[in-house]
Amino acid sequence: MLTVRRMYWPALNLVGPGAIKEIGAEVKNLGLKKALVITDKILNNLGIVKKLTDILLENEIEFAVYDDVQPNPTMKNCHDGLNKFNTEQCDFIISLGGGSPQDCAKAIGILKTNGGKIRDYEGIGQSKFKSLPIVAINTTAGTASEVTINYVITDEERHIKMLMVDPNCLATISVNDPELMVAKPASLTAATGMDALTHAIEAYITIGAFRLSDTLALESIKLIGESLESAVDNGKNIEARSKMAWASYIAGLSFSNAGLGIVHSMAHQLGAEYNLAHGIVNAVLLPHVEEYNMDACGEKFRDIAEALGVSTNGMSTIEANNAAINAIKSLSKKVGIPSGLKELGVKEKDFEKLANQALADACTGGNPKQVTKENIIEIYRKAM
Repeated sequence: MLTVRRMYWPALNLVGPGAIKEIGAEVKNLGLKKALVITDKILNNLGIVKKLTDILLENEIEFAVYDDVQPNPTMKNCHDGLNKFNTEQCDFIISLGGGSPQDCAKAIGILKTNGGKIRDYEGIGQSKFKSLPIVAINTTAGTASEVTINYVITDEERHIKMLMVDPNCLATISVNDPELMVAKPASLTAATGMDALTHAIEAYITIGAFRLSDTLALESIKLIGESLESAVDNGKNIEARSKMAWASYIAGLSFSNAGLGIVHSMAHQLGAEYNLAHGIVNAVLLPHVEEYNMDACGEKFRDIAEALGVSTNGMSTIEANNAAINAIKSLSKKVGIPSGLKELGVKEKDFEKLANQALADACTGGNPKQVTKENIIEIYRKAM
């Protein structure tokens, strides 16, 4: 049956070395006057923020900086950022960083145009009005938050991550400049790269997948298989960084329009409960979740294995499925991802609570195979 597809991504996307230099002219074309730069102190200390502000100064664009965003942005970050926006009389946002500044910026943009508290917007499509303009400059090849309609904010009172899926939060301009990624340490490169792989794989097998999302997801998996290990081994390898920037970007386009699955549902809970890095948790969970899912995905795991460089000629479907899982595990090990949740301090006594929360997560509905609380607890256990 023919259906109407709604596909969302920013109106303008700048991808490639030196892309950040293009934003001055684009901001002027939009008639915007003063930016609140949403970022974190690490990027400020590394001098990445100055690279941006120098460009703004050259183009006579006013700005203020809010750099208090936490690795898992909190409700307080969002409301403090909004207060800064209002006090400084800004008219648009520039988000600079990985997923945390991007998600915080989206939350501030929604709060500015819709009012209320950020908790009001948990779930799917809860806002009425489009965010104010956001120029989303990504500095890690992983989260793809700069191009998606999703954002995640930690509720520090309930100790949960709130997932918002909302087209109104979409950035006006996205920027993926691999030159901003060369200073990232190997551990962060590995974690964000495996996050991108998780996005691509979940988007490829989700029940919401369609022809365009499949094409983007498979190309992303291929690029990651070709370049992640090189980017981790040598962060100054601009070719590897460029491939990873493209991989992350197109994985974001894929999952933002097709959906995700229970890797993310489960990872969100671990991140909130233990304040763990999202990419690392995704990487640890990914092969265990997909071992659960693979018998419901037809030949899709054969495609994943091939995209990761494994020849599946002569293999049965089960053999090809297992080859894909082994390829995921192998790549994860090569780039130094922890072997299990136990290394991250996760406690088995929390599994029931985490599983209940994961079932309620907005990503769960996209999983290709239905799950129960008991299924999720068993996957957590296997991932230990």
